[in-house]
Amino acid sequence: MEEVTDHLDHGLQIVFIGFNPSLRSGELGHHYANPRNNFWRILEQSGLTPRLYDASEDGELLKLGYGFTNIVARPTRGAEDITREEYTEGRELLRAKLKLYRPEVACFVGKGVYTEFSRKPKADWGFQEHIEPVVDGVREFVAPSSSGLVRMPMPEIVAIYRRLYDFTHKDD
Repeated sequence: MEEVTDHLDHGLQIVFIGFNPSLRSGELGHHYANPRNNFWRILEQSGLTPRLYDASEDGELLKLGYGFTNIVARPTRGAEDITREEYTEGRELLRAKLKLYRPEVACFVGKGVYTEFSRKPKADWGFQEHIEPVVDGVREFVAPSSSGLVRMPMPEIVAIYRRLYDFTHKDD
């Protein structure tokens, strides 16, 4: 199964970072392609996108200033299938991508993604204000996972992502 291509560029406002692609994303070649994943609905409902995008349009979000990558590139059924070695390698690759592209915000889609990357034992929702960032100059934001398995009510998830909208539109 193919890896899902990163969508990265210089000057992005936000790079969304997941654990790794789902099997469905691997089959289709697009980020957050599992129909049970709420990612695209969350972006629309939080105001981050002006309309509901489809996973097949993930590359179009570069025009909005948003990029996509994962800590591990290999598609799996679940994050529990990722090996320690893959995480070790993925942390270094992700750090290098963030240093190269320098997005304004690295948005970790799930606390586990952030703690796996940062090696910090815990995280609060939102900006990690009182913690030294892993990559200087890149603000770290921890958002709930968009997986359909998450038990947090959708309005609470959307409210956390809305903080990203407020941050990126603070000068409007």
